[in-house]
Amino acid sequence: MQERTGIITFKGNPMTLLGPALKVGDKAPDFTVVDTTLSPVSLATSSGKLRIISAVPSLDTPVCDTETRRFNQEAASLPDSVVVLTISLDLPFAQKRWCGAAGIDRVQTLSDYQERSFGLAYGVLIKELKLLSRCIFVVDATDTIRYIQQVPEVTHEPDYAAVLAAVKALL
Repeated sequence: MQERTGIITFKGNPMTLLGPALKVGDKAPDFTVVDTTLSPVSLATSSGKLRIISAVPSLDTPVCDTETRRFNQEAASLPDSVVVLTISLDLPFAQKRWCGAAGIDRVQTLSDYQERSFGLAYGVLIKELKLLSRCIFVVDATDTIRYIQQVPEVTHEPDYAAVLAAVKALL
């Protein structure tokens, strides 16, 4: 398993990412995660759509909460050809409870708790914390990665405007 250092910090402490360093232009790796009903979801599930894939450590933390609410709000102004997936290692039951309490209806929350399939394939699993790092991937309808934003400090929010500009440039 490839280990990468010097890319992210958590509260100022250097962390190690497990998995490959994906680049814009790469074919998006497949993965298998589960939705809030424990049904499997893969990259192919949203085939033909433009995808914003938001990897977060935990929905039960303030920054992840804010980020997911913001993407839910932004998704309202995006066409149906765009889907927003938020992937964390939270249990599906916790994700379902959180989404209900937060009124999340345009972002699909997915859990990578079973196999760490997404985290390892996309190079965003934090070795020390066993959580996903904060990273946004924009994957087009042909499963090509068109934009990546690895947030350098896990406790910081992403640059939403840059993500949305990347998406709108592909519409």
